[in-house]
Amino acid sequence: AVRFGADIALVSRDHPDMNGVEEVTYGEKTPFAITGPGEYERQDVTIQGFLSKSKYPTSPQKATKDTVAEYVNTIYSVELEDMTLVHLGTLSDTELSKEARESIDEIDVLFVPIGGDGVLTPAKAHELAVSLEPKIIVPMHWSGIGAPRALDSFLKEAGNGSEKVDKLTLKKKDLVGRDGSIIVVTP
Repeated sequence: AVRFGADIALVSRDHPDMNGVEEVTYGEKTPFAITGPGEYERQDVTIQGFLSKSKYPTSPQKATKDTVAEYVNTIYSVELEDMTLVHLGTLSDTELSKEARESIDEIDVLFVPIGGDGVLTPAKAHELAVSLEPKIIVPMHWSGIGAPRALDSFLKEAGNGSEKVDKLTLKKKDLVGRDGSIIVVTP
């Protein structure tokens, strides 16, 4: 259970699996929820949201040919403490919009979905992550709602090892010398 409240909550896809604003609300502290593309500034944090597509199914059940459609997904670029974090949400295609590609050129930390219904496969996720050249790659969407073997497949694609942590805390100085390092945050 969360014992603190978030200041800002990003919702990449308006779906019960992704829209957990209430999960990061604690006591009287309710986060400022950002639910779509646009430019936002809050508490010295600058956020840009870019429109993209998701094929994540509308219901929690497995996708079928009849339930697969394209939905709005928002890619977020977050500038804080002299770092750029990019969260790809439930991205299903490696083709990013021209606006997103031009705006997110220096990525410090990239959060990339690596498997499960309606999101990138581990191979496509790795291909996109490498092309974006982040200092750190954090695979997501592999536990619980993702594909059970997605993490192993993603790490096999990467082939260069990874670091596993149960909590991720980063400062700008922690990025020095990193070039595509994979950090797995375990549930």
